[in-house]
Amino acid sequence: MNKHFITRCAAIVLASTTLLSTISATHAQTKLPPVKPAEVKGNIVIAGSSTVYPLAMKLAEDFKKDGYADSITIDSIGSGAGITRFCRGEIDIATASRAMNEKEIAACKAIGREPIQFQIGIDALTIAMSRQNKFVNSLNRKQLGLIFSGKAKTWKDVNIKWPAEVIKLFSPGTDSGTFDYFTSEIFKEETDSKRRLAIIPAVPGIQLSEDDNVLVKGVEGSANAIGYFGYAYYNEQKTLLKSIGYEGVLPSDRTVANGSYKFARPLFMISTAKIIKEKPQVAAYLNYALTNVEKVIKGVGYFPEPAAALEKTRNAFVTATN
Repeated sequence: MNKHFITRCAAIVLASTTLLSTISATHAQTKLPPVKPAEVKGNIVIAGSSTVYPLAMKLAEDFKKDGYADSITIDSIGSGAGITRFCRGEIDIATASRAMNEKEIAACKAIGREPIQFQIGIDALTIAMSRQNKFVNSLNRKQLGLIFSGKAKTWKDVNIKWPAEVIKLFSPGTDSGTFDYFTSEIFKEETDSKRRLAIIPAVPGIQLSEDDNVLVKGVEGSANAIGYFGYAYYNEQKTLLKSIGYEGVLPSDRTVANGSYKFARPLFMISTAKIIKEKPQVAAYLNYALTNVEKVIKGVGYFPEPAAALEKTRNAFVTATN
């Protein structure tokens, strides 16, 4: 599964949101098996995307409030790192802000794991700056390429009308699905994936972190800093941060729904039918997540997936339990 295929799949899913109101009104929801969290026994281990982390945590907290008494461990280590652990057989669920690639799927299959990617929502990857900044409101792909390749040292190098202040860069680390998604869009003219992925880490002075809160604090701290991360992290600190438009479009309910914001991307929880059947606690958590995600996702700071896509995900879960 190459990046072009992944991008096309995401575009198809997002385009279908224009039919959301019609589908919601007419499409019967798949009935998932009832879950009684108080009766669920056994620990659950989850790891992966820092973007999905707030959503997975909110669902876990509610699962516990509703009676689940054992342990749910959720590690925020990046999509790539989470998938790697999953494909080594170390965890029950991987979370990801991108689809698995062919190499990762093959690694899972090599240990007898047939991954099922349950799409649980949509994120709007957000380019952010401090509200202290008064001159940048939108950037295009060429400008972001200059900035995050390090070719532009100052803001004046990006736009002659802007001040000659040194740009401070903040980026997710290379294990992050957000990093993968951003570089695939901004440097898509670079066809060699290894060289493309090496561009941002090679920039002198850039701050790389798998912890989005570190990136947020760094961006907040300077009028000349810029970074990118999941919408929920921006939304939590929007009194101190401002979102920067991409190609003139800002992330919002409307622009995500109509597909005009090009950094909208699917969010996943990944497991297998075997795990779901052998570990009732994992089945119960995934069931609970798919049953309740629509109620909580906007409160966390992300966007609900189209009704038809969520229905497909729920059907995949029911199939995995049979």
